[in-house]
Amino acid sequence: MAQHDALTDLPNRVLLRDRLEQALSITRRGGPHLAVLMLDLDRFKEINDTLGHPTGDALLQAVAARLCTCIRDTALIARLGGDEFAVIEHMSKPVAEAAALAERIKRALSEPFDLGDHQVITGTSIGIAVAPTDGINSDQILKAADLALYRAKSSGRGTFHFFEPELDQRMHARRNLERDMRHALVSGEFELHYQPFVDLKSGDISGLEALLRWHHPQRGLVSPAEFIPLAEETGLIVPIGEWVLRTACAEAAKWPADLKVAVNLSPAQFRSKELVPVVFGALAASGIASQRLELEVTETAIMHDSEAVFAALGQLHKLGVRIALDDFGTGYSSLSFLQKFPFDKIKIDRSFVNELLSAKEESRLIARAVVRFAVSLGKTTTAEGVETKEQLDILREEACTEMQGYYFSRPKCSAEIAQMVGAEAVSAPVATRDWPAEDRRKIQSAAG
Repeated sequence: MAQHDALTDLPNRVLLRDRLEQALSITRRGGPHLAVLMLDLDRFKEINDTLGHPTGDALLQAVAARLCTCIRDTALIARLGGDEFAVIEHMSKPVAEAAALAERIKRALSEPFDLGDHQVITGTSIGIAVAPTDGINSDQILKAADLALYRAKSSGRGTFHFFEPELDQRMHARRNLERDMRHALVSGEFELHYQPFVDLKSGDISGLEALLRWHHPQRGLVSPAEFIPLAEETGLIVPIGEWVLRTACAEAAKWPADLKVAVNLSPAQFRSKELVPVVFGALAASGIASQRLELEVTETAIMHDSEAVFAALGQLHKLGVRIALDDFGTGYSSLSFLQKFPFDKIKIDRSFVNELLSAKEESRLIARAVVRFAVSLGKTTTAEGVETKEQLDILREEACTEMQGYYFSRPKCSAEIAQMVGAEAVSAPVATRDWPAEDRRKIQSAAG
């Protein structure tokens, strides 16, 4: 009982380590190579959350049984916990044989599972490490397989990846970036830039979108594409998102009262359950009217937990906060979202704006159809990524409400924006040390 998993009756982590050490000792003495495969089920949490834990448990049992059909008698399968499994096996040609085994497992687990009242479709991501090339003891080889699994999952899931030495280097770089990001939040290295929305009828600025920038003391300007995904993955986006909301509202308080400020929200902010009080606190601290705050939400954010997201958006909408559906047209369920929640604005993704002048007639027609459809819904429509007068003319012809892009202005720092809109430059709370003591303790705790 101490060495086997109670649910699947497979060896557990304790027995795996024992057998792994025995197998590695054979390899170290000149025996055949040892392949270690780490497996993670795709979408298991989603299945567990939507269909319930009994179905999730039944799926794990069925996966264990199916895995046993994929391996030779000399291999060992273990359940490490949750939806993670491992396979170890001696191989004379480890690269070819491990790849073939990974393919067999992928095919087997991609077939539907009949679980009583439910037919479930999942899949697996697999990381592969080989001893002695990737390590000679259990800690090294398990770490290598785990890093390979992380790479496989980050590549889009449903695939396998062998360990490579640079994966370890990347993980070290990732940890360093995460550490620096935690420090940046407390020490005031983040800054907001703003890109204007322009009213296509009047030509006036109608609002500005807040865009996060990070000035690292050694690395200089760090690209949002580099640190935002890591912030999402680690949960740091929650305290960073609170900083963005507070700072954007504080700076907008110094602008003319008819200008809106738009802030992007991430799925993690909805999962934190603190979004509504955070927004309320930012509005109260800055004193701006709730109608001046516009929260941009992507379909991805809604799809993670639609009921909780719609409930939070409903509360914010009642406060008077405007809600914008960002990246419109790039998801597969925009129409159902638009029917379910009364968004105030639709932001037409730049990919469609780029195609308005495409040489391909089909691409151009699809782009114009998306713009027309968005406009026909009667909401405010903002076209993103406008870079030419020709694009602007088409958008105006299609009755689009607003445009945003380099044709009018690149993102600018708060001092430049203050000059542009005729407002006083404002020293916003750039570091958590400027916040009230209670809020400072909360944000520093969240940032580690």
